[in-house]
Amino acid sequence: MAHLRTVVWGPAEFVGLPPWWLVGEGLLVGTLAAVAIVGTALFGAWTGSVSLAAGEAGLVCAAALAVHLTCTGAGRALVGIAALLGVCLALQAPQAATGMVLAKRGRVQTAVVTSVEDGRAADSAHGRYFCTVADTHGVPLKGRIWRGCGRTTRPGDTLAVVYDPMGRVPPRGVGTEGGLPDPLRDLAPWCAALVAVSLLAVVRSYRLSSPSEALLQG
Repeated sequence: MAHLRTVVWGPAEFVGLPPWWLVGEGLLVGTLAAVAIVGTALFGAWTGSVSLAAGEAGLVCAAALAVHLTCTGAGRALVGIAALLGVCLALQAPQAATGMVLAKRGRVQTAVVTSVEDGRAADSAHGRYFCTVADTHGVPLKGRIWRGCGRTTRPGDTLAVVYDPMGRVPPRGVGTEGGLPDPLRDLAPWCAALVAVSLLAVVRSYRLSSPSEALLQG
């Protein structure tokens, strides 16, 4: 039973509080993983690198974190949770990276709605409408807008959008709140959870004896 608990949750062979250096290592591992996942997406969006901006590099970073935790002897359950959180963060990061790029160098312009699509699910009352827009010269803007696009929007209406003058990220609607939401707000809980689970996994991986000795004792 003890061996199973060790495999699932880690050995945690210390008495009282964990060593300070072990806590520091766990914080460092989790923080580096979160920064790498978000940073690669931001760098890709800023430079126009499609593979980085799409979150593929973030998924690699999440896999690398899982491998590192496994090599340190962390419990399989904690490794799996950390990997899952890393994947979720990698999937969320591209949208946040786009928002950060638009917040830094985006410009606001008026766009003309060319078509409206009802994106609501049949069983959902909180669905979105998506607008295809073009600039004032009739040039279509890539991507679809949902902020500011609603049930009463019709082709020919105008929407305020924020666009990247370098064209590396798709535009976004300004919306009724008058600006873009904080792009880091949605990522903060995922980053905090990833750091916390990584810290727990590293701390519980601590052994006073070698794995072979622990197996013989069990």
